[in-house]
Amino acid sequence: MRTLLRFSYLLFIFCTSCGNLGTKNPDSVEKGKNSSESIVETKTEKKVILFFGNSLTAGMGLDPNEAFPSLIQVKIDSLQLPYKVVNAGLSGETTASGKNRISWVLNTDIDVFVLELGANDGLRGIPLKETRTNLQDIIDVVQHKNPNTTIILAGMQIPPNMGQEYTTEFKGIFPELAQKNNIGLIPFLLEDVAGNPDLNQADGIHPTAEGQKIIANNIWPIIVDATKG
Repeated sequence: MRTLLRFSYLLFIFCTSCGNLGTKNPDSVEKGKNSSESIVETKTEKKVILFFGNSLTAGMGLDPNEAFPSLIQVKIDSLQLPYKVVNAGLSGETTASGKNRISWVLNTDIDVFVLELGANDGLRGIPLKETRTNLQDIIDVVQHKNPNTTIILAGMQIPPNMGQEYTTEFKGIFPELAQKNNIGLIPFLLEDVAGNPDLNQADGIHPTAEGQKIIANNIWPIIVDATKG
């Protein structure tokens, strides 16, 4: 309980302070043309997995290569899967600011969209109805842009700073929205990481490189399922 309260306090503090060509013979020209076409085809074969979230996704305090989206890319590359991971995490992002940013992010075609927002809402005590509505609006925008995009919602939990009723209802938002929209769900993004001082940085909030590895391993099976869809 003491660890949880300390984690709660640190989270609250963070939240309030706060992501000539030369001449060639015909054969050479034709070969060059074919080569260019092959390159274009290779590029277009790469599908996009986009992680849209806050500082947890951005990997605040770490080298970008240590953030879990980059670790997912490493796993994808090791299996030679035709996917490119885009880290669209932004520190301090709330569901409201994410809602305002989403249209710009969707300027690129996205095959798998991982939505990781809500933690900052909960820590600030934003009305749950507002958080729920903003998340639903983001999901709607993504589905409207491309109905074939696979959407995965990352679940989040918060310490009981705001009272047990608020905390419980907040936790329930994510599975409820996932079921309502028939989308994927990561039950709790920080499973086995939150509250563990050995897996979090000095602020007690953001995962260390080792913590990020655990997150990547936790969500990897869900990402694999999404790439099969």
